[in-house]
Amino acid sequence: MTKKIRRNLVLKQLDIKENSDGTQVVFSIVFITKQGQRVFLPRAIVTGLPYSVSIHRQRGILPVDQHGDKTGHVYPVGIDNLIEFNSMEVML
Repeated sequence: MTKKIRRNLVLKQLDIKENSDGTQVVFSIVFITKQGQRVFLPRAIVTGLPYSVSIHRQRGILPVDQHGDKTGHVYPVGIDNLIEFNSMEVML
């Protein structure tokens, strides 16, 4: 049976950008883009977007490698398009 996590708890975890030791918080995520493409990022971090995320209901997600170096571009992810977070199904 797949574990589930509420979306509000995912958003709270996405607001935490660093651990207590100063390292970036890395997570895995599955989401749907605006074009309808399903994207799986096995390692990602939260980053800023050039506009207000609270008004647009989005978060900036950046894929990283095992060393924490960026490996792609920032994805603007709508909070309604989250499917999985750390292998847990996102539910309302």
